[in-house]
Amino acid sequence: MAHYAIGDLQGCHAEFMALLGRLRFDPGRDRLWLTGDLVNRGPDSLAVLREVKSLGRAVTAVLGNHDLHLLALAFAPKAVKRRDPELAAVLAAPDAAELLDWLAARPLLHRDDDLGWTLIHAGLPPQWTLDQAESCAREVECALRGDAAAMLAGMYGDAPDRWSPALEGADRLRFAVNCFTRLRFVDRKGRLMLAHKGTIADAPAGTLPWFRHPERATRGNGLVFGHWSALGYLAEPGLRGIDTGCVWGGSLTAIRLDRAAPPVCLPCRGAARAGD
Repeated sequence: MAHYAIGDLQGCHAEFMALLGRLRFDPGRDRLWLTGDLVNRGPDSLAVLREVKSLGRAVTAVLGNHDLHLLALAFAPKAVKRRDPELAAVLAAPDAAELLDWLAARPLLHRDDDLGWTLIHAGLPPQWTLDQAESCAREVECALRGDAAAMLAGMYGDAPDRWSPALEGADRLRFAVNCFTRLRFVDRKGRLMLAHKGTIADAPAGTLPWFRHPERATRGNGLVFGHWSALGYLAEPGLRGIDTGCVWGGSLTAIRLDRAAPPVCLPCRGAARAGD
């Protein structure tokens, strides 16, 4: 049995199928992790959702910011300021309710201690241990499954920007959502710096990637993440960043998690413009 992880799909169904073919992926035998952002910007979010759902227990997909945005459009539309035309086909589909319920049941963090890896979409604040991260993920998941409209309506915004165990209610949930689905940079004090989305080289002074904070409590844990196409493929001890910008004309990347192997990168035609 092979255990793969693939980076952000963002509606790129054709590339996803081509990469699965190249891997000779067999859902009856193999297992697949997806870093989230299944939808948006690409040409066929609906086909991606249907395909991933059809793989059943062979696939584990965590929620990304674009996935939560789709859920907000469905369950808390008054809270959404941006309407993405790429998602209209999903909302209008005859199986929309089934697909959205399936998506809302996805986790924010998936941990496999036997495999030695944990899957997230974006990042973790330096203050969290892996146990704390898992606990906070379960809190958000519980809120999403209990009252999706309330949780999704309250998730937009950049504050609070620093972790405190005393955070509660919507502030606590929003902080966790921002870490799991939006985080790229922090400052030396461990505050989330959500405005910058570019490369490490052109980051504002005083900021650093979340995974390079010197006091990061998860340094001993293996983490697989996506979200950061400007970062490109990252392979460092205990870290695999695998969003390589398929929707922007980069590549779609798969890695093996059960043994050492070079990444498999499928060149992509690109479907989104830089201003999107």
